[in-house]
Amino acid sequence: MRRTTLAALCLVAAATVTATGCRSGQDGRAAAAPEASAAPAESAPPGPFAGLTGGEIADRAVEATTGASSLRMKGDVPDDETGGTIGMDLALNRRGDCAGTLIMEGEGRADLIKTGDTLYLKYDERFLRAQSEGEPAAETDAVVDLLAGKWTRMSATGRDAEEMAGFCDLDSVLGEVRGAGSDAGRGETTTVGGVPAIVLHERDGRDRYTLYVATEGEPYLLRVDSTSAADPGSVTFEAYDEPVPARRPAGEILDLDALGG
Repeated sequence: MRRTTLAALCLVAAATVTATGCRSGQDGRAAAAPEASAAPAESAPPGPFAGLTGGEIADRAVEATTGASSLRMKGDVPDDETGGTIGMDLALNRRGDCAGTLIMEGEGRADLIKTGDTLYLKYDERFLRAQSEGEPAAETDAVVDLLAGKWTRMSATGRDAEEMAGFCDLDSVLGEVRGAGSDAGRGETTTVGGVPAIVLHERDGRDRYTLYVATEGEPYLLRVDSTSAADPGSVTFEAYDEPVPARRPAGEILDLDALGG
């Protein structure tokens, strides 16, 4: 089945996170998608995007979003491997820099920063124990003692970092969206995080997607909700074209390349 614009947008975050190969879910709650305060539906264009169909608005949102130099993604996305969810808060740019957090359901948290050719990672104990499931207890305890709560570093071009570093590239993250068609229908006007928006609705078979597009300034994508049985979730997009806070962590950093070397 073809991927419509809304389906592709909703899959961006899920595809990004599952590419890391982490066992996943969400521990507690990640930054939740903002609630949308709906205004009464407008009877017909005029209004925002006067004269445009929902599909045309979606196409403009794709163009603006994929043209941004940086953005921040937050929300909850499914993990195909475990059937759980991943809480994500990640800022990234076209230079490949990124900074953020992944929160796994029942399995802990990982913080990451990529700047230049270096990838920094910090795991909590719960995450490390979940990833070491099935290993001898003594080995797991040793890993926890060595790594839990400590920043580590490795070359972002090395084999061990390849998957994690790969989704810090904004071009790669948004690549699936380009070229997707849309037959979205126009909905009501609303706000997302205080930003005026128009709601678009789309079907892809039995799946339902809702897209929120900024009506002031650039028509950036602000939020995508999916009620798809295969890919449920909600992701917000914000901080367009703003600097990504990707800086070397302060304090002691454990060099994993040196340990492995």
